[in-house]
Amino acid sequence: MPVTGSDALPSLNAEEILRYSRHLLLDEVGIEGQRRIKNGRVLLIGAGGLGSPSALYLAAAGVGTLGLVDFDVVDASNLHRQVLHGTSDVGRLKLDSARDRIRDVNPNVHVEPFNTRFDTDNALEIMRDFDIVVDGTDNFATRYLTNDAAVLLGKPNAFGCIFRFEGQASVFGARNGPCYRCLFREPPPAGLIPNCAEAGVLGVLPGLVGTIQAVETLKLILGVGDPLIGRLLLIDSLGMNFRTIVVRRDPACPVCGDTAAGGATIRSFDDRAADYADSACAAPNTNNDSTDGAMMIHEISASELAARITRGDDFDLVDVREPAEWAIARIEGARLVPLATIADASADWDRSREVVLYCKSGVRSMHAAEQLARNGFTNVTNVAGGIVGWTNDVDPSLARY
Repeated sequence: MPVTGSDALPSLNAEEILRYSRHLLLDEVGIEGQRRIKNGRVLLIGAGGLGSPSALYLAAAGVGTLGLVDFDVVDASNLHRQVLHGTSDVGRLKLDSARDRIRDVNPNVHVEPFNTRFDTDNALEIMRDFDIVVDGTDNFATRYLTNDAAVLLGKPNAFGCIFRFEGQASVFGARNGPCYRCLFREPPPAGLIPNCAEAGVLGVLPGLVGTIQAVETLKLILGVGDPLIGRLLLIDSLGMNFRTIVVRRDPACPVCGDTAAGGATIRSFDDRAADYADSACAAPNTNNDSTDGAMMIHEISASELAARITRGDDFDLVDVREPAEWAIARIEGARLVPLATIADASADWDRSREVVLYCKSGVRSMHAAEQLARNGFTNVTNVAGGIVGWTNDVDPSLARY
């Protein structure tokens, strides 16, 4: 059965019949199917890499109402993949840019903008009046929140994610199928998996995955085909390989499981508040108490680091980013030791000499600082804001990425 079932579907005018005529020729769509699409209400979480192609194709297909949740502004680094936005949109709210682009693609589509961070205070209220959710999130905190809110409200979730050259897509929370937590019960530790700003992503890839999300959304609205319910599509763009794996609903899943099996323990966001913390951007606690004593990690700003370099203070300046990032921009006098290698690389370092660490924004370097402190280094300092702070406050001539 279609997700949007109603006896009072909106009619199509002459302009719409012409616009959607190639749809109307499909037996699986026809006049009634196109009316269902027009009646559809789809919420897109994010107007970025995945949300861009999803929004464009759903608008072109004639989905009557598109909700867009985003609070960010367009940055030049978005443009290689976020095709809703153009060069002239840099500095504008993504919602404003997206609304104008969608209006140009199809003026019949009503856009409901939500210029806010999607969080536990507003997730249910925002999602409640939509039929289907399209997950275009780029961090685990919002991904788990989107999943849990959709399950609690009984909304199908057209899921997609991307990483470097790989992508995934599925439909969660539909027809007694699994949800995202059936596949990955808990979020990974903060900072363990880099986001696309740290690891990079092939610009075309979100177009591929986001378009698949749009296809799945239309299949759900129309009630046709075999949606990716209970299946996870894995995409390897380097090998151009597509394969699917079966994902079964877990009776013990904390959000969609059965109480008899010990599942369904999440009834409100308060039950898993830590899962919805902004793990993609939040640095670890700098005042960590280990079992064998206090582990103190100092933090300084980029400006303070510059002053210390000028004074000639004695310390080891270490860049924990990846080689590709190092090639774009670096702080003079630093040496490169990527985060994944720092435990082995530091084995023969002087543990009493101060080590000052930086990355792009200060998150990965804080994880590196914690590793060093646990391994007996007694004088560890993290540069808050990383090389972004350095470029903003010390050396604007450095390339940004």
